[in-house]
Order: sequence, then C-alpha cells, then structure tokens
Amino acid sequence: MKYYVDCKALPGGTGSKEHPFLTTSQAAASARAGDEVLVLPGVYREAVDPAFGGTKEHRIVYRSIEKKQAVITGAEEIKNWKPYQGTVWEARVPNALFQDYNPFAEPVFGDWFIPGKPAHTGEVYLNDKAMYEAESLAAVISPKVYAASWDREFSVYTWFAEVLSEETVIYANFHRFDPNQENVEINVRRSCFYPSKEGLSYITFSGFTVTKAATQWAPPTAYQEGMIGPHWSRGWIIEDCEISNSKCSGISLGKYLQENNDNKWTRWKYKDGTQTERDCICQAQREGWTKERIGSHVIRRCEIHDCGQTGIVGHLGAVFSVIEDNHIHHINHRQNLMGAEIGGIKLHAAIDVTIRRNHFHHCTRGLWLDWQAQGTRVTQNLFHDNVLPVSDIPFEEAKNSIGEDLFVEVSHGPTLIDNNILLSDRALKLATQGAAIVHNLIAGAICAVGKGVNNGAKTLISPRYTPYHVPHRTEIAGFMTILHGDMRFYNNIFLQKPVRPLLRQFYEELREGEWDDMNYIVGTCPYNGYRTEEEWKKEFEGWCGMGGEPSDRYYISLPIWTGGNAFFGGAKPCDKEKNFLCDSDRPVTCELLKREDGWYLRLELGEETLPSEGRIDTGKLGVAFEPEQAYEAPDGSPIAFDTDYFGTGRKGEFLPGPFGRLPEGEIRVCREETN
Repeated sequence: MKYYVDCKALPGGTGSKEHPFLTTSQAAASARAGDEVLVLPGVYREAVDPAFGGTKEHRIVYRSIEKKQAVITGAEEIKNWKPYQGTVWEARVPNALFQDYNPFAEPVFGDWFIPGKPAHTGEVYLNDKAMYEAESLAAVISPKVYAASWDREFSVYTWFAEVLSEETVIYANFHRFDPNQENVEINVRRSCFYPSKEGLSYITFSGFTVTKAATQWAPPTAYQEGMIGPHWSRGWIIEDCEISNSKCSGISLGKYLQENNDNKWTRWKYKDGTQTERDCICQAQREGWTKERIGSHVIRRCEIHDCGQTGIVGHLGAVFSVIEDNHIHHINHRQNLMGAEIGGIKLHAAIDVTIRRNHFHHCTRGLWLDWQAQGTRVTQNLFHDNVLPVSDIPFEEAKNSIGEDLFVEVSHGPTLIDNNILLSDRALKLATQGAAIVHNLIAGAICAVGKGVNNGAKTLISPRYTPYHVPHRTEIAGFMTILHGDMRFYNNIFLQKPVRPLLRQFYEELREGEWDDMNYIVGTCPYNGYRTEEEWKKEFEGWCGMGGEPSDRYYISLPIWTGGNAFFGGAKPCDKEKNFLCDSDRPVTCELLKREDGWYLRLELGEETLPSEGRIDTGKLGVAFEPEQAYEAPDGSPIAFDTDYFGTGRKGEFLPGPFGRLPEGEIRVCREETN
C-alpha cells in the first residue's frame, strides 16, 4: 500500500493520493511491511517515530518524492525578536513549545565529554547556520572571536539562554542582521526520524533533508541517539539524504539503552570507563547482540555535514554494515564540543563493516575506528583537511583537537586500509595492531605508534584489554591488551609535504605524552626497531611451555611486514623496510584542487622506476595475530587487490599507490559534489 504525505494538505487526510496525510508521523503510525510512504516537498516540523518495521522481503519505504525537497526538521521558527542592546536581540519562548524536553535546559553530558565551554543541546540557527553558545549575557553583548573555531568569522554570532518557570529567554547577537527578516530557528526536538522502540528492522529512508535536532552526546557506554537511526535493529537503508546541524550526531547506528550502565563512568565514577565499556559489550551479548538481530545497515549517497560530534556514530549496532559513497564534511569544525567521541564517523565494534568511496574533509578527525575493528575494510576513500586548518590557533586551544584522517584505536584487527587517498598532515593514527595498509597514497604522518593503549593511570600500570570475536560473528572469543606491531605495509606511496610550524610545536611539547607521539614525519619510520617475522620467531626458539627463566616473549611487540613502498619528498622508511624506493631529492607535487565539477588531484613524482611487491591478496597478508583471522571479505572469501581507487582493473601492474597507473596532470578523484 502507498501512503501520501503533504504538509500543505488539509487536516483529516486518509493518506491517499487525493487526501494525503498532513504529517509523516501519521503515515508512520500506519505503515507496515511492504508499504511505501511518499512525502511531497515541504518543511515537516516533527519527530517521526515509526510504529512498525518491515521484513527482509517486504521493507517499509519512506521516500521523498523529490530528492531532498521533503525536509524533516527538529527546529521551529522564532519571529518575535525584540531589540535588547546594540546588535543583541531578545526572544521569549513559552516552555510549552518544548513539551517534555527543553534543550536549553539540558546540558551536553556523557562519558568522555570534556565540558570545556558551556554547552546545552539547544541551538540557535541564523539562515541554517548554527550560532555559538556563550557563557553569559555579557559575552553575547561583547563577543570575542573563538580562536579554536575553524570558522572564526562567524564565531562572534553568539547566544545565551535563561530558562524560567514559564518561558525561556534567548539573547542573540545577530550583528548586521534583523532576525525578524531572516530565517531564525531554534531546535526543540531531540530527533527527526528515530523509533522509540527497539527492533523495528528493514526500513528504507530515502531522499530526505534532515536537520536541526537537539541530540545528546553519544559515547559507547550510553544510549546513542542521532537525528536518524535504526535504534538497535537490523537492515535499515538510509540513502540519498542531506543530513546537517545535529547538535551532536547526525546518524546513529548505536547502542541501545542499558539502564544499569548508561554513562556509568560519569554518573557513578568508581569503575573506570574502559571497564564499563567492557561491561556494556558483555551485557549486550547476553541480551541478544547477534548477527541475526542487529546491524547489516546501508548508508549510501548521503551528504552529512555541520554536526557537533559526529556525522555517523555507533557502538555495537553498526556491525556488518556498508557505508558508501557519502560526502562527510565540516563535522565539529566549530570546536564547540570537546571529547573523545568526535569524528566524521566514530564507530566502536565495526565488525565486518565496509567503509568505501566516501569523501571526508574539514572534520576534526575524518574516521575513528575504536575497539573491535575486526574485519573492517576502509577502501577507496578520499580524506583531506581533517587537521587544524589554520596555523595561529593558540596552543592550549588546539592541542585537544588536532585531528587526522583515520584513527584506529586498541583493536586487534584484522583491519584493512586499502586504495585510499590520505592527504591531511596527520594521515593515520595507529594506536593499534593487526592492520594491513595496502595501495594507498599517504601524504601525512603516521602517529601514536606504540602509544595510546593504556588508561592513563598516574603511577600504576593500566593496560586496556579489549575484546576480539569469533570471525564474522559478534560472540566474544577473548580479551587482550595491545602489544603493538602486527602491521603490514605493502605498495603504498608516502609523500612528505611541508610541515606547518604549529605541528612542529606539537611534536616538541607533546611527544612525551602517553596518548600520541605527535609525529609529523611521513613514512613508516615510527616502526623503527620493530622486529621482522623471522626476528620475532627467534624469541620462541627452544621454548616449549612452562619452566626455565622468566621471559617477556609473550608481551614484546609483534612483527611488521613491508614491501613495495615508495617514499618521496623526505618521507622516511622504517629500518626494516624491504624492496622500497626512497627519493628525497627529486621535486614532487601533490596538490588537491577544487573545481566546479569536483575535486582533482595533481600528482607528479617524476620519471622513476617504482618498486612493487606484486599482487597483494589474502594469502599474502596472513592473519591478524590475536583473533587468528585472515584479511578476507565479510563472507569469508579471499580478497585480491586487483582493482584501484576507481574500481579499475590493475591489468597485471601493481604499482604502489591507489591508482592502477600513475596519473598524468590532473585527475578527478571526487565521485560526488553535493554542496
């Protein structure tokens, strides 16, 4: 059955084409397996709470009839602004507008959130752009540029709210704008399309614009909410949408509510966050976290931007999913939220998740895979400008938000990173083990090697033990700390760009820290001193179990494997590098250019015979040490890297880098241009 929705319709519609429903929520209360909800263009100010799910054979489909012209928003317009002082205006909003949730009274709160600046889930928007919350009315009257913001010019557009018993008073500095003549909105709802019930599976959400919800901070140890999300179910498809201006997260593939363990670290304090996260995972397994019930979602061809915490977030609930062909940009670029859960995408337990052909840029960190990146594949993505974009941010403001293209943290793998273009100053942050880096162009540093795996105790040893799983399943096979190593680097191009002075300062002042070495030198050189496989195996010769002198052999770093890598412009190989080229003298060019029809790469390496390790495949890569799992596809079949960044066959040539043939002149590397 087809239901129609039109926000311009008369009340009392039946959902037919001739008499459509007035709201999407009315259709969502009726639609069942096999039904399609067709939404006409317009602005729908509602929080849609689907009542039913579909089946694998008969999905429920929600579709904007004209792509992105049906707008579901968590905001309401405010038109009663009155001059207050200078360019500051005042609006008085009845609290009844917020019903049972007033975002201006709700602080941003949760595990791993750093409350460095005042932050409520409320937001004020001027012409679809979020303004900046101030700590006081005085700071609204006399705003100062927020130096940490990546958009400093707009950071003086500030607001402050006072929540009274009957009304909320909002003060906002609009500078040259008259708010009654502009589009000024405030968010009043915490979601836009999100079921309150768990387990509503097989829903397709297609072609909508979704914007401006008052979402809460979404750490892995809490109920994770987003503007859109499947809420602990299976088989959703979110496609062809524009998703923007969530206070915290745009799409949530995240964890359900565990009432006994919801932000327990922050609320109860006596058990460390790492342990409460382990507790969450084990509890979820007892309560039905299985491949048959959870995950296997698809997010494709969406533009996701201007969210405060993440574009896509998820713990446990994203397993076996595919995230492809999305444009993810300007996430946390305002720097108004701080904490350890920020990124274009932030996933915990991305088991057998494929992340491919996405474009990440201007995010505080592009992609963060935290814990259990087992069977995760990151392939054919373009990353750039995911590190601080300006060089004069004060050091104290900048050190918590440096960023990088891709961060893999305390996972045992196997994690596969292949055929990507990584152009930010810090390309890979690898506080992890069990990863294969194959056929990439890497023009940024590898950071945090040998770092970032402890809990940060002051004097005591505090290793983080994280789980690994039965291959291609959610069942836990064991827990282990990170030994480091167990890394493979094959057929990559490493290219050193000029180093910005601020990054040099970070290295000098922060390199002794426990979490990050702040390395800015491109190449595999952070793995100097690691053993080859042969050297590592020698540590076990003659050893047959208990007895003899105590030994560290089971706790030394694991070996590394290399081959076919090329290093240019001062990029440095590690001391165990094999079959490689290092050319520091030849002038090279690596430049990303934005044109009207997309993004182009100019890569000029000169006339050079490049090394190659030949064809790389599952057999060559072996197995990740702890889970003893091969670098293979989610269905267990082998992978051969016979195609390049564009999906083009390599035709028997296996040159280093993501291209089957080195590009000549400019080559278009962006597959979408949606903004």
